[in-house]
Formats: sequence, C-alpha cells, structure tokens
Amino acid sequence: MGFQIDEKLKAEFGRVAVIFGGNSAERPVSLKSGAEVLAGLLRAGVDAFGIDLYGEQGDSLPLQQLQAEEFDRAFLILHGPIGEDGTLQGALDLMGKPYTGSGVSASAIGMDKLRTKQLWIGAGLPTPNFAVCSAEQNLQETVDSLGFPLIVKPAHEGSSIGMSKVDSLAALKHALETAESFDRSVIAESWMSGDEYTVAILGGEALPPIQLVTNHEFYDFDAKYLANDTQYRFDHGLTSEQEQQLKKLAEQAFSAVGCDGWGRVDVMQDSEGNFQLLEVNTAPGMTDHSLVPMAAKEQGIGFDQLVVEILRSAC
Repeated sequence: MGFQIDEKLKAEFGRVAVIFGGNSAERPVSLKSGAEVLAGLLRAGVDAFGIDLYGEQGDSLPLQQLQAEEFDRAFLILHGPIGEDGTLQGALDLMGKPYTGSGVSASAIGMDKLRTKQLWIGAGLPTPNFAVCSAEQNLQETVDSLGFPLIVKPAHEGSSIGMSKVDSLAALKHALETAESFDRSVIAESWMSGDEYTVAILGGEALPPIQLVTNHEFYDFDAKYLANDTQYRFDHGLTSEQEQQLKKLAEQAFSAVGCDGWGRVDVMQDSEGNFQLLEVNTAPGMTDHSLVPMAAKEQGIGFDQLVVEILRSAC
C-alpha cells in the first residue's frame, strides 16, 4: 500500500527517522511501538522511514546505523537503556538532529527509578517509601523499615520487567535475585493498596487519567501487553477535584524531572486515598495495548494526529 507525502508536512519536518528496536529487554515492545508510529506518520503524509537500532544491519554499531542514513529529525520510540536513558539523545545532539521527547538529563533521570524518587522527594512531591536493596545488605532491615508487602523493582527497566510483589523474607531474597538479573540497582518500595492510574502528558499538559484494573497482583508485563481482561477506565469514580489534583501532580512530576514534549506518569493511591508517584516514562509504549494513544483518543486526538503532534515537539 502506497502513501502520499504531504508537501506541507515535508516542508515542516523534512525526512523523519523513526528509531526503534534497541538491545534492551524491552526490544520486542519497541519493535511493535515503532511499527505503529511509522505507520501512523506515513498515513498522515510524513516522509518517514524506520531504523531498527541494533537490528537491521547485523553487527553495525548504532552510530554507524545513524550515520548511514540521511534524515532531518527523529521520532524516538526505543524503550529501556540506550534509547530511553539519554545515550541515544546525546548521540543525536552531537549530530545536530532534533528528536522527540526529553533531552539527555531528563531521560537519564527518568530511566532511573531511584534518582527519580530522590528528586521528587527533594521537590516535595509524594512517592512511596523505599529502600535500596542488594545481596550485600541486611534485608531484614529493609523489612523492618518498610514492612510487608513490598514491591521489588530493577531501577533501570520498564514495562514492569523484573518486578515482584513479596510478603516474606524468603520471597524478598528471591525477588532480589530476579531483579538483579536485569539491573545492578534494585529498590524495594512500600506496597500501595489503592487504585492505580496513569496520566499521559502531551505538550506539558495532562491528558485524561486512566484507571488501570487487572486481575494480576499488579499491573505487570502480561497485564500490559498480553492480557485481554485488563480494564482501562476513564469513568474511574474520582471527583472532579480529585481528577484535577491527579493531573496537576502528574504535570508537576513531569516538570520536576525536566521532561519535555510527551511522556507518561504512573500514580497509585495509598490506603488513605492519597496519590503517590511511582515513575515517569519518557518514551511510553505506542502499541495497540498502550496508554498514551488511549488517553489521546479520549481527548479527541486520533493516533495519526497524535504522532504528528509528538513529532512537531521535536527539538
């Protein structure tokens, strides 16, 4: 199927590289996101093509892949390390190529759950109590400090990869081993028993919040990408005042990290109904199960329009 290039968009954007793939544990998700984004841009009339980083040229290094192509700006849709942690952003800065999403520092901070939480605490924003975990530490001290249940997370992975809910010391040790197989930096966080929400950010402004409802213990990888029974609710029962509070908190969290363009902030309520910040995602998924397109649609923004608006924010 052929696509007609819109000359006005070509004059505005030039030739656009959709960069996806990468070599992180989230590569399969990025491949799906990249395919969706590229198709949307092409349908909109953008002169776009794809670069599968680490994938399409065998043993070529990423910089060689980027330098082998002529493009004017980039739509970044890699998830995880290399693509989402400031590394790729820095390379494109050196090449003088505008790109979508956050810059080097915000990408690096946003990819690090530990540093993000420390920054939010410094900014006076609410986030669950936590402790850094390692095999060398006394895990009983972590339990004494936080209590059970806990959620254990690799600090630099997304898509809930390597995460576990634990309610015993033995389970904590096993969860730590699992998390450390993905990342040397691991955190344990107090379990939030309230409802979970996600707030997409576009152009610095919050889109309608989505309540996430799953039969899983938490919103894990299967619930995000594979399950068909996960519920995404815009009719979430929050009062108008609570919804505005949630949206404002998400915007503050996004701004505090220094994020730009677009992204997503994940939030849960504690047992008293207070909103607690979990993490910020500077390059969220754009698959058929993804949350940013859902929120944009609720706002009246179709997928093709959404990817063009994100591309327009490239700087």
